[in-house]
Amino acid sequence: MTFENKLAFAQSQDQQDPLRHLREEFLFPKQNGAPFIYLCGNSLGLQPRTARNYVDQQLNNWENLAVEGWFEGETPWMYYHKELKSLMAHIVGAHPQEVCPMNTLTVNLHLLMVSFYRPTPGRFKIIMEAGAFPSDQYAMESQVRFHGYDPKDAIIEVAPRAGEATLRTEDILAVIAANSEQLALVLFGGINYFTGQWFDMPAITTAGHNAGAVVGFDLAHAAGNVPLQLHEWNIDFACWCSYKYQNAGPGGISGIFVHEKHFADTSLNRFAGWWGYQEQQRFKMEKGFMAEAGADGWQVSCTQVIPMALYHASLKIFEKAGFLGPLREKSLRLTAYLRYLIGEINSTLGFEQYKIITPSAATESGAQLSIIAKYNAREIFHALVANNILGDWREPDVIRLSPIPLYNSFEDVFLTAERLLHISKELITPKQ
Repeated sequence: MTFENKLAFAQSQDQQDPLRHLREEFLFPKQNGAPFIYLCGNSLGLQPRTARNYVDQQLNNWENLAVEGWFEGETPWMYYHKELKSLMAHIVGAHPQEVCPMNTLTVNLHLLMVSFYRPTPGRFKIIMEAGAFPSDQYAMESQVRFHGYDPKDAIIEVAPRAGEATLRTEDILAVIAANSEQLALVLFGGINYFTGQWFDMPAITTAGHNAGAVVGFDLAHAAGNVPLQLHEWNIDFACWCSYKYQNAGPGGISGIFVHEKHFADTSLNRFAGWWGYQEQQRFKMEKGFMAEAGADGWQVSCTQVIPMALYHASLKIFEKAGFLGPLREKSLRLTAYLRYLIGEINSTLGFEQYKIITPSAATESGAQLSIIAKYNAREIFHALVANNILGDWREPDVIRLSPIPLYNSFEDVFLTAERLLHISKELITPKQ
């Protein structure tokens, strides 16, 4: 597509957008009476208009049914998670029995590592990306220590080459191959939170399996953002939060994926709880844990009804959109347009004030662009917020902007660039 740096062009693209009606499904925050142009869905998605209705339904059940709500009403709580499973499966490319909504992300990461990080004196190492989100770093450090190993010996971080911001797939695969004899687990983010790089998940999975390791992913920045095929790619396990691209509210419920090939493996350890016990036998309250079939067998505590209601509201909007296929097509165009307009700003300024470190290839990026501001980065970010542009800030000089195809428009992207250029002219005096 040939882009134009004109408002009329952006508006024409919006008129042609078959998904433009979905914008009305969400509530936008306001400042001084005017709505924000919200480009921070990579951190917290917007509230669906229907979220309150879904929550009210469960509050009404609680009010009118009380404890009988577990088995009575239109959505009995005992089985409510099953309402979400088929919808979640579409988001991550899985079979419904391979996914389950439960807990929060890092809790699930720990629970899954109990099953899938099984170090031995010969195989105890974990490979991860350098600069992973701190929760992943802390989880892996603590799991390694729990098993009696020193993180300095057990955790191998793959870092970008000198002078580069993102990882090369060949470097990841080379590190996996070089450590194959001692490797127990490969655990990467699907998309790196800082750079926005989408890793080659199928290639990493194949390399990890060839090395004799288990392979898992933290999909916090990938689920609901890019098309995933967890089952087809033969990934062993994954988990994700639902409050970013999936709009399930602050601290929203997490989801897990366990490949069906592991369902019959009785050697897997797990930290069991009664909600993971076989559903038909659960209320017999007998000793001796017997796991429910599929990913549901990794549940520990009672299902979280209100967080699931919020997630349900958003997943139904994804269903209305046709899930990730149509959304991904729009996302690629929105992000490419923002990338183009950032280039136009640099051209107007006469130097590279803004450097995008997110890869440009469609196979290596999602909705997020991570942009290094060469001069006055923090001041520019705050000026954007003051001008009703809400992205987010990462130290020391990165502004992350994420046009979300469910609710952002081409006009949003154009106006963001227009205001960024105006702010740049006001705040930047290049040091020659």
